[in-house]
Amino acid sequence: MKIRNSTKVMIAGIVLALLAAGGAAGCNSTPSETGKVGVAVSILPQAEFMERIGGDKVDVTVMVPPGASPHSYEPAPSQLTALSKAAMYAKVGSGVEFELTWMDKLIAQNQDMLVVDCSQGIQLLDMTVGEEAGTKDPHIWMSPVNAETMVKNITDGLIKVDPDNQSYYEKNRDDYLAELAQLDTDIRSGLEGVTNRTFMVYHPSFGYFAAEYNLTMLAIEDEGKEPTASGILHLIDEAKSLGIKVIFVEPQFNPQSAEVIANEIGGSVIYIDPLARDYLENLRSMSSELISTLKSS
Repeated sequence: MKIRNSTKVMIAGIVLALLAAGGAAGCNSTPSETGKVGVAVSILPQAEFMERIGGDKVDVTVMVPPGASPHSYEPAPSQLTALSKAAMYAKVGSGVEFELTWMDKLIAQNQDMLVVDCSQGIQLLDMTVGEEAGTKDPHIWMSPVNAETMVKNITDGLIKVDPDNQSYYEKNRDDYLAELAQLDTDIRSGLEGVTNRTFMVYHPSFGYFAAEYNLTMLAIEDEGKEPTASGILHLIDEAKSLGIKVIFVEPQFNPQSAEVIANEIGGSVIYIDPLARDYLENLRSMSSELISTLKSS
């Protein structure tokens, strides 16, 4: 039986349409069931970056949830399911332990999603204390200047997976970058005239912040563990000699040794969370607390 030319054209058209649909599904560039582009990030501060740029166009999955530590968290099945539908994954890219352990497995869940390295263009610093000394410091987001670069990298990724909304993403990026620049200006202004520029923390996650603003960070944590008795005595002497009255502790860590030191120096423990989702508000609050502490020491 002969097939008419018009029928052949119709069949060819159907085949091409099916192939095109299959290709679109394979690259995950189409919106999810919610009508939004599925995206994923490793940590909560990135979620604010993604949400401020993507707005109502994206559906964000955070792999390390509130209260969890990037050093030990294992993703839940529901997160892996969401990841399998994502068009894009924004990794920190600076050596966060969660990514070192899980990134290959996460990509295996969805080999077609675009993986964006947020650290691209950022000069990584070496850790200077404990067992991590000599390795790269993963906490790049703790500098608002670095955050600007991370935001630009995320924007570029969103435009690749959803080019139809390029102008929308670029407008949101520029608005958010202006807020980050203002935060940076305010921190520098607040630190003007401050002579004692050394502060004490439990976990050494403020290296990029200290480097950006010419500060010195003293960490209590010793080789990833609680300090020894002699180590605590040394820190007490150092804190007294430098006039340190406040110790900053992250909620993910045991504050016991920090409280011991604070009691001995007549100081106090203040909780600050580098992994808070509300990045701008959190970093502004933390900076204000730190500047106030340095000025009074």
